[in-house]
Amino acid sequence: MKWIFAACFLISNMIWSQKIYWEEDRKLNWSNFKSKINNQKGENVVAYTNCGWTYSYVKSSNPKAPIKIKIQTIFNEDQSWKDVKRINNYVLLHEQKHFDVAEVFARKLRKEVSEKIKTSSDFDGYFKAIYNRILNEYREFQNTYDGETKNGMIEEKQSEYNRIIAEELDHLKNFKAS
Repeated sequence: MKWIFAACFLISNMIWSQKIYWEEDRKLNWSNFKSKINNQKGENVVAYTNCGWTYSYVKSSNPKAPIKIKIQTIFNEDQSWKDVKRINNYVLLHEQKHFDVAEVFARKLRKEVSEKIKTSSDFDGYFKAIYNRILNEYREFQNTYDGETKNGMIEEKQSEYNRIIAEELDHLKNFKAS
């Protein structure tokens, strides 16, 4: 019986340890970047953060029934990579900001969902379009962030984005995950 418990504990730990859920006081560290494969192109790429959102919902077949939607920001450890020869705390901060940007856009999604989707019918009619639009804005922001900071190498731009991201998190604080 002890072996079954130990095996279940180890398996569940392996499954759950692959994703980190965004929390305000929890910061990434280099041990969270577990992928051995660099799928990114370019000499400037020192690390890669794979993050985004997951969502789940509970809805009724009754189109007027209330719906419950849960949106969480995640960091995928097994898909995030680092060049161990070139990493440092400055690069880690840049990667943390990618994760923070994912949370900013998750909050934007939560905000819009809370304003526009109240029922199962609303979900069926609007969720996919809202999700896809915000996902496109998120991807565009992430690309612009890397482009303008040259993957964090332009310190002045990185500082500017650090401020912008912090302000957005604060501005949308009412839409933190519950």
